[in-house]
Amino acid sequence: MDFQKVCVLGLGYIGLPTASTFATHGLHVVGVDINSQVVEILRNGGLHIHEPGLRTLVKAALGSGNLVISGQLEEADAFIIAVPTPFFADKRADLRAVTSAAESILPHLRRGNLVVLESTSPPHTTCDLVAPILQRSGFVCGRDFSLAYVPERVLPGRILGELVENARVIGGFDRISAEAGRDLYSLFVRGEIVLTDATTAEMVKLMENTYRDVNIAVANEFSRLAERFGVDVWEAINLANRHPRVKILRPGPGVGGHCIGVDPWFLVEAAPDLATLVRAARQVNDSQPDFVVRIIQRTAGELKGLRVALLGLAYKPDVDDLRESPAIEVAHRLTKAGALVTAFEPCKPDAPLSGLVTVPTLEQALENAEVLALLVAHTFLKELDPQRVATLTEARTVVDTVNGWSAPAWEAAGFHYFRLGVGKSRLEQA
Repeated sequence: MDFQKVCVLGLGYIGLPTASTFATHGLHVVGVDINSQVVEILRNGGLHIHEPGLRTLVKAALGSGNLVISGQLEEADAFIIAVPTPFFADKRADLRAVTSAAESILPHLRRGNLVVLESTSPPHTTCDLVAPILQRSGFVCGRDFSLAYVPERVLPGRILGELVENARVIGGFDRISAEAGRDLYSLFVRGEIVLTDATTAEMVKLMENTYRDVNIAVANEFSRLAERFGVDVWEAINLANRHPRVKILRPGPGVGGHCIGVDPWFLVEAAPDLATLVRAARQVNDSQPDFVVRIIQRTAGELKGLRVALLGLAYKPDVDDLRESPAIEVAHRLTKAGALVTAFEPCKPDAPLSGLVTVPTLEQALENAEVLALLVAHTFLKELDPQRVATLTEARTVVDTVNGWSAPAWEAAGFHYFRLGVGKSRLEQA
């Protein structure tokens, strides 16, 4: 199938890199977003998200004339839906953005078009939600136009490279749709392209993130057990991983981001009677921020009125993505318990967060603190000199939830150092 023009709906962490990559590979691309502020920022040469190399890529795409930023759709050969799919308070998938995007395509849909859903969705969304909406045009899916589900498989911080190099699963409404999706993505994808049906592709995406969520839940539960048994979980994991068939992940304050902390719930929603392990893993990871709060309470005493500096708010190291961040959950829980929380996020120092006090500099965060808590293993934070930190704050208690600091170094600087998942070992008692 020949493609000359593509519309990408949604210019977030996936849509903008995808639109720009297609544009730099010769396609005419209309990047569409309903947020007028996002459209204005991009048209003026700015960026509303941070990703290494993205500014250069977007600049090249715009400079080539192949990428146009707009608030409105146009007729095109293909339409790619890359809008958010969060969940409601009861953990059901919120597909309103997908529904709205599909409906916005209707006036522009023409015979021979390809529509692609990239947004992570519960099984059957492509065939049971998107297809019926598009068929309100009078065209028949699989006969008059093609429809495919093509999940993204990229890691924030490495999106641009993985977008091109990673294998891609193309799930078609039918065989012709899958082949049309292959023809489109083969314009820039260097990794293997594998064809399947749409529902399988939807489940593959959910399985990938659920697999990681379950494994992180095991690590987080190990951290709780280690405290109970008087074990250093980080040492224990290191020793267990010497087994040739064992690879335990790292514990921490929880699981965040728009994928791993969200996608497993789509399986629970679709089959609550079967997804019992998936639900249990989600419950472990969702409750990990409470475990962190209890550690802070045990080390510092009464939380009410306690001045706590939280270091790091992103959901993972060295990115500015705050979506579903467990660090933010820790901050909210501490605040609810009466603590006076000041938070510093080095990758997004100007981030305003409802109900939280955030400051743009490390010095401001440390100034009046009584307790310091490392919640994200940002390189900047891991490399802090404890001797220098000691000159910036009167706090002498630190809680490390990510194994980012050296206990001897911080203790030598006069701090009482506590690490998540570390009980008193028998060797220490000897």
